[in-house]
Amino acid sequence: MTYPFELKTYASHPEQSRGRFYEQESSADRNSFQRDRDRIIHSAAFRKLKFKTQVFVYHEGDYFRTRLTHSLEVAQIARSLCRTLELNEDLGEALALAHDLGHPPFGHAGERSLDEMMKASGVETGFDHNEQAIRILTFLEHRYGAHDGLNLTWEAIEGIAKHNGPLHQAPPSIARLDEDWPLELTSHSSLEAQVAALADDIAYNNHDIDDGVRAGLFELDELRVVPLIADLLAEVDGLYPGLATERRTFELVRRMINYMVTDVVDCTTAKLKEREPQSVADIRSAGVTFVAMSDAMKDNDRILREFLFTRMYRHHRVNKMMAQVQSATKELFEYFMNEPQNLPQDWTFLGDKSDEQARARLVCDYIAGMTDRFALEEHRRLFDVYSRT
Repeated sequence: MTYPFELKTYASHPEQSRGRFYEQESSADRNSFQRDRDRIIHSAAFRKLKFKTQVFVYHEGDYFRTRLTHSLEVAQIARSLCRTLELNEDLGEALALAHDLGHPPFGHAGERSLDEMMKASGVETGFDHNEQAIRILTFLEHRYGAHDGLNLTWEAIEGIAKHNGPLHQAPPSIARLDEDWPLELTSHSSLEAQVAALADDIAYNNHDIDDGVRAGLFELDELRVVPLIADLLAEVDGLYPGLATERRTFELVRRMINYMVTDVVDCTTAKLKEREPQSVADIRSAGVTFVAMSDAMKDNDRILREFLFTRMYRHHRVNKMMAQVQSATKELFEYFMNEPQNLPQDWTFLGDKSDEQARARLVCDYIAGMTDRFALEEHRRLFDVYSRT
Protein backbone atom coordinates (compact mmCIF):
# COMPACT_ATOMS: atom_id res chain seq x y z
CA MET A 1 0.00 0.00 0.00
CA THR A 2 1.29 3.47 -0.89
CA TYR A 3 -0.30 6.60 0.54
CA PRO A 4 -0.36 9.75 -1.64
CA PHE A 5 1.36 11.60 1.20
CA GLU A 6 4.22 10.89 3.59
CA LEU A 7 2.81 9.24 6.71
CA LYS A 8 5.70 8.76 9.12
CA THR A 9 4.59 6.00 11.46
CA TYR A 10 6.38 3.77 13.90
CA ALA A 11 6.75 1.24 11.07
CA SER A 12 9.22 3.41 9.19
CA HIS A 13 10.74 4.93 12.32
CA PRO A 14 10.51 2.29 15.10
CA GLU A 15 13.07 4.04 17.27
CA GLN A 16 11.09 7.28 17.37
CA SER A 17 9.74 5.95 20.64
CA ARG A 18 9.70 8.43 23.51
CA GLY A 19 11.54 5.82 25.54
CA ARG A 20 10.85 4.17 28.88
CA PHE A 21 10.13 5.54 32.35
CA TYR A 22 13.41 4.03 33.56
CA GLU A 23 16.12 4.62 30.98
CA GLN A 24 17.69 1.51 29.49
CA GLU A 25 20.22 0.86 26.78
CA SER A 26 18.77 -0.13 23.42
CA SER A 27 19.19 -3.65 22.11
CA ALA A 28 21.31 -4.49 19.09
CA ASP A 29 18.95 -7.33 18.13
CA ARG A 30 15.44 -6.04 18.84
CA ASN A 31 13.71 -2.68 18.48
CA SER A 32 11.90 -1.13 21.44
CA PHE A 33 8.50 -2.55 20.57
CA GLN A 34 9.81 -6.06 20.06
CA ARG A 35 11.23 -5.87 23.58
CA ASP A 36 7.84 -4.67 24.84
CA ARG A 37 6.16 -7.66 23.24
CA ASP A 38 8.69 -10.08 24.71
CA ARG A 39 8.36 -8.61 28.19
CA ILE A 40 4.59 -8.99 28.06
CA ILE A 41 4.79 -12.61 26.90
CA HIS A 42 7.23 -13.48 29.68
CA SER A 43 5.20 -11.76 32.40
CA ALA A 44 3.37 -13.67 35.11
CA ALA A 45 0.16 -11.77 34.32
CA PHE A 46 0.20 -13.00 30.73
CA ARG A 47 0.62 -16.64 31.75
CA LYS A 48 -2.31 -16.34 34.13
CA LEU A 49 -4.61 -15.51 31.22
CA LYS A 50 -4.58 -19.24 30.41
CA PHE A 51 -6.99 -19.84 33.31
CA LYS A 52 -9.04 -16.66 33.17
CA THR A 53 -12.59 -16.60 31.83
CA GLN A 54 -13.51 -15.21 28.46
CA VAL A 55 -17.18 -16.27 28.66
CA PHE A 56 -17.02 -19.76 30.16
CA VAL A 57 -15.26 -20.55 33.44
CA TYR A 58 -12.20 -22.75 32.85
CA HIS A 59 -13.72 -26.02 34.11
CA GLU A 60 -16.72 -25.83 31.76
CA GLY A 61 -14.73 -27.20 28.82
CA ASP A 62 -11.24 -27.39 27.36
CA TYR A 63 -12.23 -26.09 23.93
CA PHE A 64 -13.70 -22.74 24.93
CA ARG A 65 -11.70 -19.53 24.62
CA THR A 66 -9.77 -18.21 27.59
CA ARG A 67 -8.30 -14.75 27.98
CA LEU A 68 -5.00 -16.18 26.74
CA THR A 69 -6.30 -17.74 23.52
CA HIS A 70 -8.40 -14.64 22.91
CA SER A 71 -5.35 -12.40 23.32
CA LEU A 72 -3.40 -14.51 20.83
CA GLU A 73 -6.25 -14.26 18.33
CA VAL A 74 -6.42 -10.48 18.79
CA ALA A 75 -2.66 -10.25 18.24
CA GLN A 76 -2.92 -12.23 14.99
CA ILE A 77 -5.60 -9.91 13.63
CA ALA A 78 -3.71 -6.82 14.82
CA ARG A 79 -0.53 -7.96 13.07
CA SER A 80 -2.43 -8.57 9.83
CA LEU A 81 -4.02 -5.13 9.96
CA CYS A 82 -0.74 -3.40 10.83
CA ARG A 83 1.09 -5.18 8.04
CA THR A 84 -1.51 -4.24 5.43
CA LEU A 85 -1.77 -0.64 6.64
CA GLU A 86 2.04 -0.34 6.80
CA LEU A 87 2.10 0.26 10.54
CA ASN A 88 4.44 -1.17 13.17
CA GLU A 89 3.48 -4.82 13.63
CA ASP A 90 5.51 -5.21 16.82
CA LEU A 91 3.79 -2.32 18.60
CA GLY A 92 0.37 -3.49 17.40
CA GLU A 93 1.10 -7.02 18.59
CA ALA A 94 2.39 -5.86 21.99
CA LEU A 95 -0.74 -3.78 22.59
CA ALA A 96 -2.99 -6.66 21.54
CA LEU A 97 -1.23 -9.13 23.83
CA ALA A 98 -1.46 -6.74 26.81
CA HIS A 99 -5.00 -5.43 26.34
CA ASP A 100 -6.63 -8.00 28.69
CA LEU A 101 -3.96 -8.24 31.40
CA GLY A 102 -6.08 -6.28 33.87
CA HIS A 103 -9.11 -8.55 33.77
CA PRO A 104 -9.82 -10.37 37.06
CA PRO A 105 -10.98 -13.99 37.32
CA PHE A 106 -14.49 -14.85 36.09
CA GLY A 107 -14.65 -12.23 33.36
CA HIS A 108 -17.17 -9.42 33.68
CA ALA A 109 -18.81 -11.09 36.70
CA GLY A 110 -15.55 -10.84 38.63
CA GLU A 111 -15.09 -7.27 37.46
CA ARG A 112 -18.57 -6.29 38.66
CA SER A 113 -17.91 -7.87 42.06
CA LEU A 114 -14.62 -6.06 42.57
CA ASP A 115 -16.15 -2.80 41.41
CA GLU A 116 -18.99 -3.12 43.96
CA MET A 117 -16.67 -4.13 46.80
CA MET A 118 -14.18 -1.34 46.10
CA LYS A 119 -16.94 1.28 46.12
CA ALA A 120 -18.38 -0.21 49.32
CA SER A 121 -14.91 0.21 50.87
CA GLY A 122 -14.82 3.91 50.04
CA VAL A 123 -12.94 3.78 46.74
CA GLU A 124 -15.34 5.86 44.64
CA THR A 125 -13.75 4.97 41.31
CA GLY A 126 -14.25 1.25 41.96
CA PHE A 127 -12.47 -1.26 39.75
CA ASP A 128 -11.52 -0.76 36.12
CA HIS A 129 -9.71 -3.49 34.18
CA ASN A 130 -7.90 -0.92 32.05
CA GLU A 131 -6.50 0.80 35.12
CA GLN A 132 -5.58 -2.62 36.50
CA ALA A 133 -3.57 -3.39 33.36
CA ILE A 134 -1.56 -0.22 33.90
CA ARG A 135 -1.02 -1.14 37.58
CA ILE A 136 0.30 -4.55 36.51
CA LEU A 137 2.61 -3.13 33.86
CA THR A 138 4.02 -0.32 36.00
CA PHE A 139 3.91 -1.67 39.56
CA LEU A 140 2.57 -5.16 40.29
CA GLU A 141 4.92 -7.21 38.12
CA HIS A 142 8.05 -7.83 40.20
CA ARG A 143 10.58 -9.40 37.86
CA TYR A 144 13.43 -6.92 37.54
CA GLY A 145 16.01 -5.94 40.12
CA ALA A 146 16.11 -2.28 39.08
CA HIS A 147 12.41 -1.40 39.06
CA ASP A 148 8.83 -2.54 39.56
CA GLY A 149 6.70 -3.27 36.51
CA LEU A 150 7.83 -4.17 33.01
CA ASN A 151 9.13 -0.70 32.09
CA LEU A 152 7.46 -0.69 28.68
CA THR A 153 7.82 2.14 26.17
CA TRP A 154 5.73 5.29 26.42
CA GLU A 155 3.83 4.21 23.29
CA ALA A 156 2.84 0.85 24.80
CA ILE A 157 1.67 2.35 28.11
CA GLU A 158 -0.16 5.19 26.34
CA GLY A 159 -1.92 2.79 23.96
CA ILE A 160 -3.05 0.49 26.77
CA ALA A 161 -4.20 3.42 28.95
CA LYS A 162 -6.39 4.67 26.10
CA HIS A 163 -7.85 1.24 25.50
CA ASN A 164 -11.25 2.71 24.68
CA GLY A 165 -10.16 6.08 23.34
CA PRO A 166 -9.16 9.40 24.96
CA LEU A 167 -9.45 9.61 28.76
CA HIS A 168 -11.02 12.83 29.99
CA GLN A 169 -11.51 11.43 33.51
CA ALA A 170 -8.65 9.02 34.11
CA PRO A 171 -8.80 6.44 36.94
CA PRO A 172 -6.49 7.31 39.89
CA SER A 173 -3.54 5.06 38.99
CA ILE A 174 -3.45 6.32 35.40
CA ALA A 175 -3.88 9.93 36.53
CA ARG A 176 -0.93 9.61 38.95
CA LEU A 177 1.23 8.06 36.25
CA ASP A 178 0.24 10.88 33.89
CA GLU A 179 1.55 13.41 36.43
CA ASP A 180 4.99 11.79 36.38
CA TRP A 181 5.03 10.73 32.73
CA PRO A 182 2.50 12.74 30.66
CA LEU A 183 0.49 10.37 28.46
CA GLU A 184 -1.57 12.97 26.53
CA LEU A 185 -4.68 11.29 27.90
CA THR A 186 -7.22 13.51 26.16
CA SER A 187 -5.80 12.93 22.70
CA HIS A 188 -6.28 9.90 20.48
CA SER A 189 -3.80 7.04 20.58
CA SER A 190 -1.50 5.83 17.82
CA LEU A 191 -2.84 3.98 14.79
CA GLU A 192 -1.34 0.79 16.20
CA ALA A 193 -3.35 1.20 19.42
CA GLN A 194 -6.49 1.90 17.41
CA VAL A 195 -5.82 -1.28 15.41
CA ALA A 196 -5.43 -3.35 18.59
CA ALA A 197 -8.73 -2.05 19.97
CA LEU A 198 -10.67 -2.91 16.81
CA ALA A 199 -8.91 -6.27 16.47
CA ASP A 200 -10.27 -7.06 19.94
CA ASP A 201 -13.84 -6.42 18.75
CA ILE A 202 -13.38 -8.52 15.62
CA ALA A 203 -11.88 -11.43 17.54
CA TYR A 204 -14.33 -11.76 20.41
CA ASN A 205 -17.48 -11.26 18.34
CA ASN A 206 -16.52 -13.91 15.82
CA HIS A 207 -15.05 -16.44 18.20
CA ASP A 208 -17.99 -16.11 20.57
CA ILE A 209 -20.03 -17.43 17.65
CA ASP A 210 -17.87 -20.56 17.67
CA ASP A 211 -18.04 -20.97 21.46
CA GLY A 212 -21.77 -20.27 21.60
CA VAL A 213 -22.60 -22.88 18.96
CA ARG A 214 -20.22 -25.40 20.55
CA ALA A 215 -21.88 -24.86 23.94
CA GLY A 216 -25.34 -25.37 22.45
CA LEU A 217 -26.54 -21.90 23.45
CA PHE A 218 -27.89 -21.22 19.95
CA GLU A 219 -27.98 -22.76 16.48
CA LEU A 220 -25.78 -21.45 13.70
CA ASP A 221 -28.75 -20.74 11.42
CA GLU A 222 -30.26 -18.42 14.04
CA LEU A 223 -27.45 -16.00 13.19
CA ARG A 224 -29.05 -15.32 9.81
CA VAL A 225 -30.60 -12.25 11.45
CA VAL A 226 -27.21 -10.65 10.71
CA PRO A 227 -27.32 -9.79 6.97
CA LEU A 228 -23.63 -10.50 6.33
CA ILE A 229 -23.82 -13.84 8.14
CA ALA A 230 -26.89 -14.82 6.11
CA ASP A 231 -24.93 -14.14 2.91
CA LEU A 232 -21.84 -15.99 4.09
CA LEU A 233 -23.79 -19.03 5.30
CA ALA A 234 -25.43 -19.21 1.88
CA GLU A 235 -21.94 -19.12 0.34
CA VAL A 236 -20.66 -21.87 2.65
CA ASP A 237 -23.71 -24.07 2.06
CA GLY A 238 -23.41 -23.59 -1.69
CA LEU A 239 -19.79 -24.69 -1.68
CA TYR A 240 -20.09 -27.46 0.93
CA PRO A 241 -23.67 -28.77 1.15
CA GLY A 242 -24.34 -30.98 4.16
CA LEU A 243 -21.21 -29.85 6.04
CA ALA A 244 -21.01 -30.86 9.71
CA THR A 245 -21.77 -28.08 12.21
CA GLU A 246 -18.20 -27.71 13.47
CA ARG A 247 -16.75 -27.27 9.99
CA ARG A 248 -19.66 -25.10 8.87
CA THR A 249 -19.11 -22.81 11.86
CA PHE A 250 -15.40 -22.50 11.19
CA GLU A 251 -15.99 -21.73 7.51
CA LEU A 252 -18.39 -18.97 8.55
CA VAL A 253 -16.10 -17.49 11.21
CA ARG A 254 -13.03 -17.35 9.01
CA ARG A 255 -15.01 -15.62 6.26
CA MET A 256 -16.45 -13.15 8.75
CA ILE A 257 -13.00 -12.25 10.07
CA ASN A 258 -11.68 -11.83 6.54
CA TYR A 259 -14.60 -9.58 5.53
CA MET A 260 -14.26 -7.46 8.66
CA VAL A 261 -10.49 -7.06 8.35
CA THR A 262 -10.80 -6.12 4.68
CA ASP A 263 -13.53 -3.63 5.54
CA VAL A 264 -11.38 -2.02 8.25
CA VAL A 265 -8.43 -1.73 5.85
CA ASP A 266 -10.58 -0.07 3.18
CA CYS A 267 -12.31 2.30 5.60
CA THR A 268 -9.11 3.26 7.42
CA THR A 269 -7.21 3.85 4.16
CA ALA A 270 -9.99 6.12 2.93
CA LYS A 271 -9.94 8.13 6.17
CA LEU A 272 -6.16 8.52 6.05
CA LYS A 273 -6.23 9.67 2.43
CA GLU A 274 -8.99 12.15 3.23
CA ARG A 275 -7.23 13.76 6.22
CA GLU A 276 -3.61 13.22 5.08
CA PRO A 277 -1.92 13.21 8.51
CA GLN A 278 1.82 13.63 8.18
CA SER A 279 3.01 12.16 11.47
CA VAL A 280 2.09 10.27 14.62
CA ALA A 281 1.49 13.65 16.28
CA ASP A 282 -1.07 14.49 13.58
CA ILE A 283 -2.83 11.18 14.25
CA ARG A 284 -3.12 11.97 17.96
CA SER A 285 -4.28 15.55 17.48
CA ALA A 286 -6.74 14.91 14.65
CA GLY A 287 -9.69 14.44 17.01
CA VAL A 288 -10.96 11.41 15.09
CA THR A 289 -10.48 7.66 15.21
CA PHE A 290 -8.89 6.66 11.91
CA VAL A 291 -9.08 2.88 12.31
CA ALA A 292 -12.74 2.04 11.87
CA MET A 293 -15.36 -0.09 10.13
CA SER A 294 -17.66 1.15 7.40
CA ASP A 295 -21.21 2.12 8.37
CA ALA A 296 -22.57 -1.05 6.74
CA MET A 297 -20.17 -3.25 8.69
CA LYS A 298 -20.97 -1.38 11.90
CA ASP A 299 -24.64 -2.28 11.37
CA ASN A 300 -23.76 -5.96 10.96
CA ASP A 301 -21.54 -5.80 14.03
CA ARG A 302 -24.26 -4.12 16.10
CA ILE A 303 -26.86 -6.76 15.21
CA LEU A 304 -24.38 -9.54 16.02
CA ARG A 305 -23.54 -7.97 19.39
CA GLU A 306 -27.23 -7.69 20.26
CA PHE A 307 -27.78 -11.33 19.34
CA LEU A 308 -24.81 -12.54 21.40
CA PHE A 309 -25.80 -10.38 24.36
CA THR A 310 -29.30 -11.88 24.47
CA ARG A 311 -28.58 -15.45 23.45
CA MET A 312 -25.14 -16.00 24.99
CA TYR A 313 -24.00 -13.51 27.62
CA ARG A 314 -27.46 -13.48 29.26
CA HIS A 315 -28.22 -17.17 28.74
CA HIS A 316 -29.53 -18.80 31.93
CA ARG A 317 -26.63 -21.29 31.99
CA VAL A 318 -24.08 -18.51 31.78
CA ASN A 319 -26.01 -16.36 34.29
CA LYS A 320 -26.16 -19.21 36.81
CA MET A 321 -22.40 -19.77 36.76
CA MET A 322 -21.67 -16.02 36.79
CA ALA A 323 -23.89 -15.53 39.85
CA GLN A 324 -21.99 -18.26 41.69
CA VAL A 325 -18.54 -16.91 40.91
CA GLN A 326 -19.62 -13.32 41.56
CA SER A 327 -20.69 -14.37 45.06
CA ALA A 328 -17.39 -16.21 45.59
CA THR A 329 -15.41 -13.12 44.55
CA LYS A 330 -17.28 -10.94 47.06
CA GLU A 331 -16.72 -13.45 49.85
CA LEU A 332 -12.99 -13.58 49.12
CA PHE A 333 -12.82 -9.78 49.18
CA GLU A 334 -14.67 -9.55 52.50
CA TYR A 335 -12.48 -12.25 54.04
CA PHE A 336 -9.17 -10.57 53.18
CA MET A 337 -10.49 -7.13 54.15
CA ASN A 338 -11.27 -8.53 57.59
CA GLU A 339 -8.18 -10.74 57.81
CA PRO A 340 -5.41 -8.88 55.90
CA GLN A 341 -2.76 -10.71 57.89
CA ASN A 342 -3.73 -13.84 55.95
CA LEU A 343 -2.65 -12.38 52.63
CA PRO A 344 0.43 -14.14 51.19
CA GLN A 345 3.72 -12.86 52.56
CA ASP A 346 4.70 -11.27 49.24
CA TRP A 347 1.66 -8.99 49.52
CA THR A 348 1.93 -7.91 53.12
CA PHE A 349 4.43 -5.12 52.44
CA LEU A 350 2.64 -3.59 49.45
CA GLY A 351 0.03 -1.46 51.20
CA ASP A 352 -1.03 0.29 54.39
CA LYS A 353 -3.46 -2.19 55.89
CA SER A 354 -4.53 0.29 58.61
CA ASP A 355 -6.20 2.50 55.98
CA GLU A 356 -9.43 0.97 54.65
CA GLN A 357 -9.13 2.34 51.13
CA ALA A 358 -5.47 1.34 50.87
CA ARG A 359 -6.35 -2.09 52.23
CA ALA A 360 -9.17 -2.40 49.69
CA ARG A 361 -6.75 -1.52 46.89
CA LEU A 362 -4.31 -4.18 48.12
CA VAL A 363 -6.99 -6.85 48.41
CA CYS A 364 -8.37 -5.92 45.00
CA ASP A 365 -4.92 -6.20 43.40
CA TYR A 366 -4.46 -9.62 44.98
CA ILE A 367 -7.84 -11.02 43.89
CA ALA A 368 -7.67 -9.46 40.42
CA GLY A 369 -4.42 -11.34 39.84
CA MET A 370 -6.00 -14.71 40.61
CA THR A 371 -6.91 -17.19 37.91
CA ASP A 372 -10.39 -18.73 37.88
CA ARG A 373 -8.94 -21.99 39.14
CA PHE A 374 -6.95 -20.45 41.99
CA ALA A 375 -9.87 -18.25 43.08
CA LEU A 376 -12.23 -21.24 43.24
CA GLU A 377 -9.66 -23.33 45.11
CA GLU A 378 -8.91 -20.50 47.53
CA HIS A 379 -12.61 -19.97 48.16
CA ARG A 380 -13.13 -23.68 48.73
CA ARG A 381 -10.13 -23.88 51.06
CA LEU A 382 -11.29 -20.95 53.18
CA PHE A 383 -15.02 -21.43 53.29
CA ASP A 384 -15.23 -25.23 53.30
CA VAL A 385 -13.08 -25.13 56.44
CA TYR A 386 -15.46 -22.69 58.07
CA SER A 387 -18.52 -24.71 57.07
CA ARG A 388 -17.13 -27.77 58.91
CA THR A 389 -16.49 -25.98 62.20
